Amino acid sequence: MTAAQATPGSRTILITGASAGIGASLAMEFARRGYGLALAARRTEKLEAMVPALRAAGAARVLVLGLDVADTASIEPAVRQAAESLGRLDIVVANAGVGALTPTGKGYLPQMQHTLQVNLLGAIATIEAALPILKAQGGGQVVGVTSVAGAKGMSGFSAYSASKAGLHRYLQSLRAELRGQPITVTELAPGFIDTEINRGYGARPFVIPVEKGAAMMARMIEDKVGMRWVPVLPWTIVAMLLKVLPAALLAPRQRRA
Repeated sequence: MTAAQATPGSRTILITGASAGIGASLAMEFARRGYGLALAARRTEKLEAMVPALRAAGAARVLVLGLDVADTASIEPAVRQAAESLGRLDIVVANAGVGALTPTGKGYLPQMQHTLQVNLLGAIATIEAALPILKAQGGGQVVGVTSVAGAKGMSGFSAYSASKAGLHRYLQSLRAELRGQPITVTELAPGFIDTEINRGYGARPFVIPVEKGAAMMARMIEDKVGMRWVPVLPWTIVAMLLKVLPAALLAPRQRRA
């Protein structure tokens, strides 16, 4: 689509996985803050349907991009298009993710591979595509959305846990490599936020509405935090306890076929 003219001086943000869940709610939060938005997802019809509300909320500009981050070769052109269309990219949020049930040893290797391709390689490819742009323009911010599941392997969600733990380590390495440069590396690790990705798997301790979680995350992004659990409490404490408590205490129940 053709985006509306940007408001002079407005900041810009690219969000992947923006058609639902945390991504869609983050888009609304930054629209209210007057940002120019580049929203990427596979389901462009859902993104298009969001545009009127985002404009009404105050978005300086809205650009819709069709993108499946599982196809890593398509990511760099999409990120470049976002930067060219919006004039610059102040913030890039690698949020796209999947959370399929993948019990080990039961023939779920294809689903495991897809989870790792989207959650880990797709996120890394998004950030890698953004870095040259941010460096060329003199700075910016990359945000990786991980999970409390990255703190310890969860029963039934081996690939999801592995993908989020891997992204956590990548972001740590990136932060160390960029020390002293004008690029902020932010990691946000949500606990249970009410989205489709975690519904139907049993108990979700301390679950909060997605709108509340996205508001917290937007503030953290604007504050340029390094790493935060979302919400900070109780998940900072829970994450520490996970190192000594059985993972089954937080593992969603496996659904029967």
